[in-house]
Amino acid sequence: MGATGGIADFDALRRAMAENSEEPEGPARNARAEQLLAEAEKLNVPLAVVEALGHQLKVYNYSSEKDKMFVPFARLLRLWDERPGDFDEYETHSLYWVFKWMSAGMLDQPHIPLASVEKWLGEMEHRYRLAGHSERAVRSAEFSVAAHIGDFPRAERAYAAWLAADRDRMADCHACELHGQGGWQLRNGRDAEALELWRPVLEGEYSCAHEPHTVLASSLVPLLRLGRTDEARAHHLRGFRLVRPMESMRGAYADHVEFCALTGNEARGLELLAERPAYFTDAGQPRSRMDFLAVVTLLMERLAGLGLGDQRVPGPAGRAWSAAELAGHARAEALELAARFDARNGTSYVGDRVRERMEQRPLADRLPLGVRAARTAPAGPVAPVVRAPAQEPPSLSELLAEARRLSDTLQPHALEAWAAVAEAAESTEVDAYVRAEVADHTAMGRGPEGAEMFERAAELYAQAGDEGEAIAARARAAYVRALAGELDVATAAIGEPYDRILALYADEATGVRQTASVLMSRARILMRRVHERSEGAWEAEQAVRELLALVGGRGGSDVRLVSRAAEGRAMLAELAEHAGDEERAAELFRQASAQFVGAELPWFAVEYEVRVAALAHEQGDMAEAERALRAALEHGGPHVEAVGRAQLHLQLAEVLGGRGAAEEAAEHALQAAHWADEAGESATLGAWARHQLGGLLLRQGRFAEAAEVLESALADLSAETHGDGAVVQTQWWLGDCLSELGEHHAAAERRLQAAETARHWPEQHDHATLAHLAAESLGNAGLAAEADRAYARAGELWRAMGNVHFLVRSLRARAWLALRTEAGTAGARRLMTAAVTECETALTGLRDPAARERLTGELGHTHRQFGDLLARSVPEDAQDAAIQDAFEAALAETTAAIAVFAELGADGLHSRTGAELAAGWLEADLSRPADAAARARAVLDAYRDADPEDDTVRARRAEARQLLEPAES
Repeated sequence: MGATGGIADFDALRRAMAENSEEPEGPARNARAEQLLAEAEKLNVPLAVVEALGHQLKVYNYSSEKDKMFVPFARLLRLWDERPGDFDEYETHSLYWVFKWMSAGMLDQPHIPLASVEKWLGEMEHRYRLAGHSERAVRSAEFSVAAHIGDFPRAERAYAAWLAADRDRMADCHACELHGQGGWQLRNGRDAEALELWRPVLEGEYSCAHEPHTVLASSLVPLLRLGRTDEARAHHLRGFRLVRPMESMRGAYADHVEFCALTGNEARGLELLAERPAYFTDAGQPRSRMDFLAVVTLLMERLAGLGLGDQRVPGPAGRAWSAAELAGHARAEALELAARFDARNGTSYVGDRVRERMEQRPLADRLPLGVRAARTAPAGPVAPVVRAPAQEPPSLSELLAEARRLSDTLQPHALEAWAAVAEAAESTEVDAYVRAEVADHTAMGRGPEGAEMFERAAELYAQAGDEGEAIAARARAAYVRALAGELDVATAAIGEPYDRILALYADEATGVRQTASVLMSRARILMRRVHERSEGAWEAEQAVRELLALVGGRGGSDVRLVSRAAEGRAMLAELAEHAGDEERAAELFRQASAQFVGAELPWFAVEYEVRVAALAHEQGDMAEAERALRAALEHGGPHVEAVGRAQLHLQLAEVLGGRGAAEEAAEHALQAAHWADEAGESATLGAWARHQLGGLLLRQGRFAEAAEVLESALADLSAETHGDGAVVQTQWWLGDCLSELGEHHAAAERRLQAAETARHWPEQHDHATLAHLAAESLGNAGLAAEADRAYARAGELWRAMGNVHFLVRSLRARAWLALRTEAGTAGARRLMTAAVTECETALTGLRDPAARERLTGELGHTHRQFGDLLARSVPEDAQDAAIQDAFEAALAETTAAIAVFAELGADGLHSRTGAELAAGWLEADLSRPADAAARARAVLDAYRDADPEDDTVRARRAEARQLLEPAES
C-alpha cells in the first residue's frame, strides 16, 4: 500500500481506493480506507468524500469489523438527505444497495434492539418506494428478520412476497438470492430441495464475490445427510479453498470445521482452527462468532468423546488449551452470545439452534478427503471380532474351543484367540497338550524370532504323547530359522523331522495333517534357497511335488490340506517364474488363488492375485492386471492390513488411469491415500497416492480439489524418498491447476520451482516447457518484465534443442509483452521480426513434407500475430498519419499470412479465411470499402461448397456478410 501523502487529486484518490480494494480483507485494508477518507476530505470535492465513505463501508462489510460500517453509512445517508446532487448515478445506486447491508448488519449485532431493526426495515421500504424500486429487496430483508427470530408464519409470508416481487437493480444477485432461498428449505428439513435450488450456483451459472463460497459451505451437511459423500468431499475441498483467504467469511469457515467434526476428520478440523486464531475473539460480527464457537464446541466434545480430552488444541491466544478445556470455554461463550440474541429477539430460537448444532452426532466414521490428516480416533483392528454381550467372561474351555475352531479353519485372528487362551491359562492348571498348543501358536506370532518357542512346543507335544505334532513343531522351528537368515542351519535341521514323519506316516502312527505340515516346512526352506541363493530349484520342485502328491485329492472339507495344496501350486508358480516361464507362473498363481477362494479362504488368495497382476503388468496385459487387482481387493475384504490395502488401491488406480478411466482411478487413489494415513505411511505411500490423486482430479477438470490434494502431497514428497521426477510432476500439475483457477502468481511460483529442479536433468525438454509455462503465468499475473525474462530463458533452451516451433512462440509472446514494458512498440516489432526470420530460416532446406507443413503453419500464424500486434499497438492519442502507417504495416503482415496459409491448401483454409477477414477490416479502417468487400467475397467463395453445419464455416460466413454490408448498402 502506498503512502497517503501521494494523493494530490481525485484521480489519485480513485486509483488508491482501487488498489486498496485489491488488498486482502482485514484490519490493514480497513485502516487504509480510513486514511483515504481523511485524504478525500482535504480535496474539497464532495463526490470524493462520498466515494471514500462508500469505499470505507465496503471494506468494513467484507471484514471482521462489520460493526464499524454503521457510522459511514449514517454519514452517507445524511449527505444524501442534505445534498443529493453531490452523488453521481453510481454512488446513488450504491447508497440504496447498501441499505440491505445495514439491515443484515443490525441483525448480526445483539445490542441493537429489535424495534430499531423493524424501524429500519420500514425506513428502507419507504425510501425504496419513493425511489421507484421494487419491494423485492425489502421483502427479502423482512424474511431475514422473521427467519432469524423464528417467526415462521411471517417468514413464509415474506418469502412468498420476496419471490413474487419483480427483480430490479436493487435485488440481490441470483447467486445470493438462491443461497438464501435454499437456506430456508434447509431450515424446514428439505435438504434435497435446498440442493436443487443451489444447483445453478454450484455449477457456475451464477456467482459473485461470496458465491459459490457460501453455497458450497452450506451444502456440506445436507449432502452428508443425504448420503452424497463424494459431492460433500468435493465441495469441502473446492469450497474451503475459496473461503480460506477471505477474513469476512467466518460463518462459511465454521461450516467447513463442522464438516470435519462430522466426518471423522477431527485432525483436519484442528488444522483449520489453527489457521484462524483471530476467529475465536474477533467481535465485529457476533452472529458469525457464535456460529464459529458452536462448531468449535462440537469438534472439541467429539475429541473428548474419543478419549482425547487432554489433547493440546489451538484456541484463543494467551494460554494453552486442551480439547476438554476449550470445549467448556467455547460452549459457554456460544451460549452467552445466543442468550443475548434471544433476549433481544424475545424468543429462544437462536439458542435452540445453537444447542442443536453443538449436539450433532457424526454422520460418517471417517470420510477420506484425499488431503493428509492424521487419524485422531484410535484405529481398531482390521476386522474386529464381534462377540455378543455376555453376563460374564468366557471360560477357559470356551476360549480354547473358539481358538481351536479359528485355527483349524484358518480364520483370521486365530492368534489373538490363542493369546486369550494363554492369558486365561496363567491362573489355571492345564494339561501338557494345551500348553503345547499355546506355545505353538505363540511361536507363530513371533515370526523369525519363534524358533525356541516352537522347540518348547515340540517338547510339550511329546510329553502329551503326540509324536506327529512334536515333529511338525520342530519342522516349523527349522523354517523360522531360515526366515531369520540361518539357511544352512535350517536345511540341516529339517532332515531328521522329514525322515521321522515319513516313517511314522508309513506306520500309520500319525496323520496326513502332521505329515503335510513337515513336508510344507521342508518345501518352504528349499524355496528360500532358490530365492536367496538361486540354487536348488530341482530339489525344491521335487519337495513341492511330494507335498502335492500327499495332499492332492485329500482336502475335502479339511481346509488345512486345501491350503497346503494351494500354497504348493503357488510354489510351483514361483519356480516357473524363476525359470522365466511367466505364462505358466501366472496360470499356477491363478489356480492357487482359485483353490483358496473355493475353500472359502479368499484372504489367502490376495498375495497370489497380486503376483498375477505384477506378471500381467510386465507382459503388457493391463486387462489381466486390472482383473487380478480387483480380485485381490475383493478377496481381501477387511482382512488386508491398512498398508496392503493402500498398495492395492494405488496399483489399481495406476492401471485404471493408464486406460483413461480417470474417475474410477481417482476413487482408488483416494482410498489409497486414506489407508496409507491409517497405516501411518502418510509421508511415504500416502504422498504417492496424493500425487496420483491430484493428477487424476486435474485430468477431470476438478482444479480446486486437485490443487488442495497436490499441495498436501508436496508437504511430504521429497527427492530423496520419491525421486525428483515426482516432485517436479506434482509442482507442474499444481501450476496447471492454479493457472486454471486464476491464481497466476502462485502458478508461476510452482512452475519456476519445478523448472529449477528440471534444470539439472540431462534431457532439457521439461526444463524448457516449465520455463515457458512459468513465463505465461507471470504474464497473466501482470509481471511483464519477469515474464519476458522467463520467455527469454525458455527461448534459449528451445534454440539449443532445435525446437523452432516453441522458440518462435516464445519470441511472439515476448513481442506482446513488450507493448506493456519500456521496450514498447519498437521492441515488439524487433521480436516479431525475429520470430518470422527464425521460421523462414528453418524452412530453408527442410525436406520432410510433414515437418515443412507444420513449420509453414507456424510462419503463417506468426505473420498473422505480427499484423494483429501492429494494429493494436497504436496509442490512443496517435495522429492520423501514424495510425495509417501502423494499419498499412499490419495489412502487409496479414496479407503475408494469407499467402502462407494458402500454401497449405485445405488444411490451412480456416486460418486463411480468418486472416482474410482481418485484412478486410483493416481495408475498411483505411477507407477502402471496395478492397474490403473483395476480401469478404473471397471468404464466401472459399466456403462455397463447405458444410453449412460447421461452426467455423457459419461464423466466417456471418462475418464476411457483415463486412460486405457497407459496400452493398
